[in-house]
Amino acid sequence: MRSDQTKVLDVITIGRASVDLYGQQIGTRLEDVTSFAKSVGGCATNIAVGTARLGLKSAQITRVGKEQMGRFILEQLQREGVETRGIVTDPERLTALAILSVENEHSFPLLFYRDNCADNALDPDDIDPVFIATAGAVLVTGTHFSKPHTEAAQRKAMTLARENGAKVILDIDYRPNLWGLAGHDAGDNRYIASAAVSAKMQTVLAACDLIVGTEEEVLIASGASDLLTALKTIRSLSTATIVLKRGPMGCIVYDGAISDDLEDGIVGRGFPIEVYNVLGAGDAFMSGFLRGWLRGEPHATSATWANACGAFAVSRLLCAPEIPTWVELQYFLEHGSPERALRKDEAVNHIHWATTRRREIPSLMALACDHRSQLEELAGGDTAMLARIPAFKTLAIRAATQVAAGRPGFGMLLDDKYGRDALFAAGAHKDFWIAKPIELPGSRPLQFEFSQDLGSRLIDWPVEHCIKVLCFYHPDDAPELKAQQIEKLRAAYDAARKIGRELLIEIIASKHGALGDDVVARALTEIYDAGLKPDWWKLEPQPSVAAWAAIDTVIETHDPFCRGVVLLGLEASQAALEAGFVTAQQSRTVKGFAVGRTIFADAARGWLDGTVSDDDAVADMAARFGALVQIWERLRGITPQIGIEGR
Repeated sequence: MRSDQTKVLDVITIGRASVDLYGQQIGTRLEDVTSFAKSVGGCATNIAVGTARLGLKSAQITRVGKEQMGRFILEQLQREGVETRGIVTDPERLTALAILSVENEHSFPLLFYRDNCADNALDPDDIDPVFIATAGAVLVTGTHFSKPHTEAAQRKAMTLARENGAKVILDIDYRPNLWGLAGHDAGDNRYIASAAVSAKMQTVLAACDLIVGTEEEVLIASGASDLLTALKTIRSLSTATIVLKRGPMGCIVYDGAISDDLEDGIVGRGFPIEVYNVLGAGDAFMSGFLRGWLRGEPHATSATWANACGAFAVSRLLCAPEIPTWVELQYFLEHGSPERALRKDEAVNHIHWATTRRREIPSLMALACDHRSQLEELAGGDTAMLARIPAFKTLAIRAATQVAAGRPGFGMLLDDKYGRDALFAAGAHKDFWIAKPIELPGSRPLQFEFSQDLGSRLIDWPVEHCIKVLCFYHPDDAPELKAQQIEKLRAAYDAARKIGRELLIEIIASKHGALGDDVVARALTEIYDAGLKPDWWKLEPQPSVAAWAAIDTVIETHDPFCRGVVLLGLEASQAALEAGFVTAQQSRTVKGFAVGRTIFADAARGWLDGTVSDDDAVADMAARFGALVQIWERLRGITPQIGIEGR
């Protein structure tokens, strides 16, 4: 459907940009909700995200505030691959908010905070003709025709699009209270008849190539009181393809004349699912339809994709975060789901999780300083030395960040027990990977540190922090022991997925049995067979290339979306680690290393007893970490970059 295949962008969306706060307690009044999940929102924003996830090149034109919520929207759109250069940062107005909840399957209270908000200040001057010319289509939204300046901005964009041979898409997007027709507490009201709104929308229709709306939205756009008349009225005003969204009944696409039979249109495949939250379903639907329509697919195909995307949205809680990726959608269309509630489908959910991770990490070199018992042993029970451990961990941060020198692909393992100050320091470094342990050091069978209730412990972890759990697991262990270990790993996995955190499982087999070529591969197979799919594995160096080949096969067979393996050190010498690095070079899944005591043990010993200064401790750790980085980069054929003095 794109008129010019040389266009840089498939679609630019124009309209609302808000931060959505979704009540996390389900089945209660909004008045009684006590905690919220945050995401980007607003019709145009959701569609920009949805189309990007489905493989289109999308952009948005809107305004956000010059504050934390505005920056959140910009950063999240960039993470999603949405072009943001059309978004204006407004220093005078706040970013809009939408607060909503799921009271029951029919009631979804919605409260808009949009008094003089940033996106409502969109102005014709914000519409750059050069930017519009880069797109094959422009999508305008009904709500932004409710204010004179936002209306003028959208009409300017429509005119420019048509002059450039681009398509114009209208999402009717009718919210009566945003047109001033209902009170603040009526945000979920979808229809109030209004001659004024209908008259305004009728002036938009002729310039559109695609018009999409629910039954209520088609009525308001036409001014008619029944659907058939409404469709014929729209057709009399526009030659556009009309898509009528019908909720659980799917949709009907009308191209050409409207017959007297409402059902006489093109329909797509439907998907019976449990309705969990209808908010945002239309934006997911539009994203799916555009993935087909803008790529010239038959209407029935576009409608099927739209229906499937809408099904995902209504079966999950949030809006934009719940829209499927292209990989996820294709899997669902091919395999279906045994669950009417798609949020309960583990296979689909894993694909969704793995294909919407916040960032790519193709390689990782980390300094592991999450050790507790080992540093306590160095302190030898000395109270003063124990009290110095937190300060030492901040020195390790200085060393690691000095080597990283702002480059991506570096990180730290740090703990909650002694690493609080170091975690704060590490958090100040953008793109610095951080993982934190939850295991009780040395426990076998695995136990969690502090509390066995992971939910209460993890809820306050930053979203970027990866959960790390070490398990001393050997495939030749007694079945009862393995069952206990896997039960604990399952608890960690379930908690990670529930709160949206990545999980690293560290397996050390050599402490409790021989490390043959198949040992770790067998261990991983047993964990995968239990249904666990961690984001990362942390594994000890293997005895042979064959051992790594077996591990590669297991990971790639069970979870092709796994981020990969990082090597651990076990206080091996630099020479031994280099030998392990060499053996791992043929592996397709090894992405880096996370080494600790080889780097920090000598510095910690001297610093804790007062014989080594802060600067000398940092220099020693940076030199050792930097040397391992040099070895790894050399083996991987990576051109070294200056990170520390002397590198």
